[in-house]
Amino acid sequence: MSDVRFWVAFNIVQGIGPVRLRALLDYFGDLETAWTASSAELARTGLNQRALANLAKVKAQIDLDQELEKIAQAGVRVLTWDSSEYPERLRHIYASPPVIYVRGDLQPKDEWAVGVVGTRRASSYGKEATRRIVTDLARSGVTIVSGLARGIDGQAHQAALDAGGRTIAVLGCGVDIVYPAEHRRLVHRIVEQGALVSDYPLGTQPEARNFPPRNRIISGLSLGVLVVEGNYDSGARITAEDAVEQDRDVFAIPGNILHRNSELPHGLIQKGAKLIRCANDILEELNLTQISQHAEVRAVLPQSKEEAVLLRHLSQEPRHVDEISHLVHMPIEQVTSTLTLMELKGMVRQMGGMKYTIVRESETPYTVK
Repeated sequence: MSDVRFWVAFNIVQGIGPVRLRALLDYFGDLETAWTASSAELARTGLNQRALANLAKVKAQIDLDQELEKIAQAGVRVLTWDSSEYPERLRHIYASPPVIYVRGDLQPKDEWAVGVVGTRRASSYGKEATRRIVTDLARSGVTIVSGLARGIDGQAHQAALDAGGRTIAVLGCGVDIVYPAEHRRLVHRIVEQGALVSDYPLGTQPEARNFPPRNRIISGLSLGVLVVEGNYDSGARITAEDAVEQDRDVFAIPGNILHRNSELPHGLIQKGAKLIRCANDILEELNLTQISQHAEVRAVLPQSKEEAVLLRHLSQEPRHVDEISHLVHMPIEQVTSTLTLMELKGMVRQMGGMKYTIVRESETPYTVK
């Protein structure tokens, strides 16, 4: 596993995003080797002169140990593509962030998440619709993901917290920055009952250009995205488009046909988004009506640490043992033997060619007492 210091360091370098970082990993094998490589070697991976210049500048200025100390003192965790705790759903989107900074706590139950987005200029109707639907979703065990902006985002976070649920705020700045400032108290509650997440380094200010890219993380963490209000120019449209590209479900709440804030949800409904009247519409569409039962079944399945780790990296899509071994940083022999035992217990299924899938809860032979 690569030293997290070098993940953090490369994440600071402008011009080295997910695609170029993947090229560096493929070429050098790990980021520590890439960090110490010559400019000529780096250029062979496809880095242009601008990226090379930015990298040289960061190398000259950064103290990697001090950077990690600053992160630790801020109460922030760093998760990378190499981390087993990195959210599995987010891991598989296009251009998934190589590094995410987490302030608070991400939990396995956050797998059952729904993104809720909308305009900053929310109407009374939009706020009330958000409050009602999010309250019922949160009480059903759904984690609410949003962007902490004014309006619908803030209302979604607040409603989830008031219902005793979990919520994740994805930021367009560093997780040590509170923006907007009036959400300071809300941020404190989110850290207690969820997490702040960002792929931007600590200290990054909330510049306008930072917000559109973060929307792919909102949808990437979610099973589906609910759009409450917004016009065609709103950031909610970008989140909905990201959701479609990531093969996520898109939901929309209808509004007043005379109101500009209804443009986006009505347009999405015309294009195939599911019209939402209540939380149950979402729960049924995503098969989330029995989250507590699903969670209980999953809780009894793992019999060891190895089994628990493997389950986090398995889904309905077949995955080869070599890929699993790489993801969990476990010897192939240990992966194979553990999977064999898990198959005997009915936890996983071999699909042929040394590829495995998780057994759906409805198929499990285990009975929840």
